[in-house]
Amino acid sequence: MLLEVHLKRGLVMPNEKYDPADSRRMNSIMSSEETNNGRKHAWDGLEISGNVRSLSSGLWSLTHLTSLHLNDNCLSRIPPDIAKLHNLVFLDMSSNKIRSLPAELGNMVSLRELLLNNNQLRVLPFELGKLFQLQTLGLKGNPLPQEIMSLYQEPDGTRRLLNYFLDNLTGVIKRIPTDQPPPRSWIVLQEPDRTRPTALLNVMCYNVLCDKYATRQLYGYCPSWALNWSYRKKAIMQEILGGNADIISLQEVETEQYYNYFLVELNKQGYEGFFSPKSRARTMSESDRKHVDGCAVFYKTEKFSIVQKHTVEFNQLAMANSEGSEAMLNRVMTKDNIGVAVLLELKEEFMELSSGKSVHEKQLLLVANAHMHWDPEYSDVKLVQTMMFMSEVKNIIDKASRSLKLSGETTSIPLVLCADLNSLPDSGVVEYLSTGGVDGTHKDFRELRYSDSLTNFNCNGKNSTSNARITHGFNLKSAYEDGLMPYTNYTADFKGVIDYVFYSKPQLSVLGVLGPLDTNWLMENDVTGCPHPHFPSDHFSLFAQLELALPYLSSLNGVHLPGRR
Repeated sequence: MLLEVHLKRGLVMPNEKYDPADSRRMNSIMSSEETNNGRKHAWDGLEISGNVRSLSSGLWSLTHLTSLHLNDNCLSRIPPDIAKLHNLVFLDMSSNKIRSLPAELGNMVSLRELLLNNNQLRVLPFELGKLFQLQTLGLKGNPLPQEIMSLYQEPDGTRRLLNYFLDNLTGVIKRIPTDQPPPRSWIVLQEPDRTRPTALLNVMCYNVLCDKYATRQLYGYCPSWALNWSYRKKAIMQEILGGNADIISLQEVETEQYYNYFLVELNKQGYEGFFSPKSRARTMSESDRKHVDGCAVFYKTEKFSIVQKHTVEFNQLAMANSEGSEAMLNRVMTKDNIGVAVLLELKEEFMELSSGKSVHEKQLLLVANAHMHWDPEYSDVKLVQTMMFMSEVKNIIDKASRSLKLSGETTSIPLVLCADLNSLPDSGVVEYLSTGGVDGTHKDFRELRYSDSLTNFNCNGKNSTSNARITHGFNLKSAYEDGLMPYTNYTADFKGVIDYVFYSKPQLSVLGVLGPLDTNWLMENDVTGCPHPHFPSDHFSLFAQLELALPYLSSLNGVHLPGRR
């Protein structure tokens, strides 16, 4: 038997636009001398031909391959180990004698082209539906059932067939796990302060994935029934209510769903809310406006009363503070992201000393919630939007302190900031929030001319010099520091931390947080990304327990209460 091995190179990488390669460029195998001299191979494709009947196990170690040609052989079976070639974009197994395919083939989610023509396939594994990036599926010349071939022969037959397979993956045959993922563990960060009066605040932050964005084009790895809003909304509400949070900050809430679902269901559980849609809603017809998403804050009415409500429109702030900056007008003003803030008053019955005696002083709390622009190419916009938001938050607190005749500095009203910042922990946005500011020349500004306009958002005032450090004046700390969550956004092509809960010190401290999903469970169950039948959003919720230090009375029954240093 003559065995031919051809090496190929030049195929596209999985995250690039795929165009099938026509040429078959040959390359010679490196000699031992070349290998010893450190020469690296430049091939990422392999062709094996010559009436081959079985495949060597050594093939599965070539994980760098992006194309594999096994066509025109005598293969009757394909081992499950083929899934180890996870970088394959092109796989041709046409013109063999293959009778069945391993279910593991469905884990090769980088595949763009899978050719199975002229084999002896009578059945296909439903796991093929997980190949959400597949553009071409070759099935001609196989004795497959008419139901399968009818779908395949329709316009856009490959996608229709894959959707059919994915939607019919069932837990009965363990293709989609029926067991719920293990509960997320609670991470204790510090013990409560028993030396002074405090109140505990449970805070949730959650991007619920607006129905408008939950499409098969974006989330082709999720069955259509699990993408359907009627299914997802129940799981989202279950996630929200399961935490029993005092404060709930949600992003990507659709306007119609806020009023007809979220507000209705959460009212039943003792919550009241405030919501604002993105700025584009103001220019739309009523029928279109109801599908615009925005930010919402809910709070328990037994624990808080509402004092003020605010909406922050970033495009309006950009227009009003452009100071001649083209970048501000052309990049920031064109994005209609918004933030909301609610000033809450803690009710007296939750302001008790360990002795059971109440602290009879007003205790306010500002809860801010925002959703920044998504595009990774607009790091400057994300950073400017965050600066705008913090500047407005400071103005809200300053005005409230004056109008309500509160004593102390700006920080007399503590701040809880929840947000989908669409920014990683090493970004300028997180640096700005965590450290108190960034330089006007920060790399995330992309050398665009913002410096003059940014001084309007500096807590040091407009008189700051160009390129000076832009600061916000709050002492903020992230509840999820030190990599406590490896990812808050979990999709097929991105897994990372972009959601945050910040709190202002020293009035607030974090006692504990809800930990991450079990990584082993995600891997063992081949969860490519979310949404997923067990995870209704592409984001995971954040949940933190905060401790709020309450104001001391100068005396209580004649006894002075010492403070903690």
